[in-house]
This record gives sequence, C-alpha cells and structure tokens, in this order.
Amino acid sequence: MADLNLLAPPPWDDYELLDSGNGAKLERFGQYTLVRPETQAIWSPNLSEREWQRADAVFEKVRGEDGAGIWQQRRQLPEQWLMHDDHLAFWARPTPFRHTGVFPEHRAHWAWMRRQLASRRAPRVLVLFGYTGLSSLEAARVGAQVVHVDASKPALRWAQDNQEASGLTDKPVRWLIDDAMKFVAREIRRGHSYDLILMDPPIFGRGPNGELWRLTEQLPGLVRECVSLLSESPLGMLISAYATNISALTMQNVLTEAMAHYQGTTSAGELVLRESASGRLLPAAIYACWSSGAAPHQEQHPAV
Repeated sequence: MADLNLLAPPPWDDYELLDSGNGAKLERFGQYTLVRPETQAIWSPNLSEREWQRADAVFEKVRGEDGAGIWQQRRQLPEQWLMHDDHLAFWARPTPFRHTGVFPEHRAHWAWMRRQLASRRAPRVLVLFGYTGLSSLEAARVGAQVVHVDASKPALRWAQDNQEASGLTDKPVRWLIDDAMKFVAREIRRGHSYDLILMDPPIFGRGPNGELWRLTEQLPGLVRECVSLLSESPLGMLISAYATNISALTMQNVLTEAMAHYQGTTSAGELVLRESASGRLLPAAIYACWSSGAAPHQEQHPAV
C-alpha cells in the first residue's frame, strides 16, 4: 500500500503565502505582494478584501489555453528584483505566464537532495526541464557536477543570471538548450551516466525545434530512458509536475516500475504551501521520488 506525503518547504524570509481563495492566491516575493490565479483555491479567503487590495500587482489571464495574461500593477514593479535563500540569490520577474521564475515549493526537496549528494564525491546530476535553475544551483553549491537542460533560451539566460547573482560562476554547471527526450537519447548513445536525475516536466510543451511534449503520453518513456542513464549505484530520481490531471500515485507507479531492478525506496505525494496567518495548506504540485537505500523521501518539514 502506497503512502502519499504532504511536503512543505521550510520557512523562508523572502517568500510568504499570505492567503488563498476564490480562485486566487496572495503571495509575497521579497518586498512585493502579488495576486495570481489558483484554480485549486475554491474555498473562501481568510484575509479581508482590504488586505488583498493592498497587493502591488494582480495577474489577469487574457487569452487562450496557454495561461498568458497581463499584470495589472497597482504600484510600479521593477522589471526584476533580487531574492535570497540561505545560500542562493536569484531574480524574480513578473512573466506573461503568471510565473515569477521562483517556485518556493521546490525547496521542500532540497534537504533530501543535499543528503543524497553528500554521500558521494563530485556526483553527476542531470536536471531536465530545469527552467530558471534554482535546484541546479543548489546541487552545484554542495559539490555536484550539474548538466541543466531546458528548451527555452530566455529561461536558460535567466538561470545563468541566477548563477552569477549567487556567486557560483566557478561551479561546474553546463547550461544546455535542448529537447529533453532527444538529449537523453543522445546521452545514452554516448555512454554517459548520472548519479541523480531531477525533472520538472510541463503538462504540455514544445522543444527548441518544435518537438511536442505531452506529459501523460511521454512521461513513462522518458522515465524509462532516464533509468538507462543512471550510474551503477545511483543516488536518486525525482519527478515533479504542475497543472496535471494525473495523480501522485500514478507518477509513483511509473517510477516504481522503471526502477524495479534497483534497491531503493519510492515515495510520492503533494508539494504544498502553508498560509502564514491561518496555517491552511495550498496544493502546489505533485511529485514522485526514488531514493537509494531504505530511507524514504521524508523531509524535515512534512506538512502534517
């Protein structure tokens, strides 16, 4: 019987989920407060309308299925602003797709990642669909050799800007613009291997040359191919996903099947954010994780 976990990131001075409800969430990124759509927040807000009206900007969707929209700024936002974690610095930007380039829920995995990487000298890490690179930089910071792959040139430049802001330009990170499926296939042919693989695939996307990606159709095949890239004694594999109609249990079953020939443990669940005032939990993403050894993927900050 599978146990599904709820994992929340540790407390963070530079980010706060203030409230959620009525299909939206109120967040603080550094010194700026933003309102963004959140389809799962079908409950009522806890804070007053006056508190929500104090937000610096509100994202409004304006067209199509891609989630594109505009930011209605109540007070002028800078084009970008610097945020800090304990050891990293990175840029937040209000994008036309509601994202800021900062995904606070991912920090729930970083303690696990650091523990896995600490057991090996200069481990090799592959990050697929790496976007703005925060997990890649955290892995590099603790001694990993990182290959970061994303199909978006602007996202890759953003990740490199974050590397510079964090003072980690001396760390071994290869930033590659490529289609994830094609890159993995080439790495297998080259005979390369990795000790840890992280991926955060979208529900739908296109590669740099128009390659089509659909999560429910292509995730099982990508996971199986990634298993072929693992070293003889792998440390782990982690998959997270947003805005998908598959469950964490489905993702765990895919990963368990792919890793059947390795000794280790799979776990799965939801990444959640905790509202600062009420303590209510907001679902943010699903994940599945395989860990070497017998220890499950259990963080220092479980949500419950």
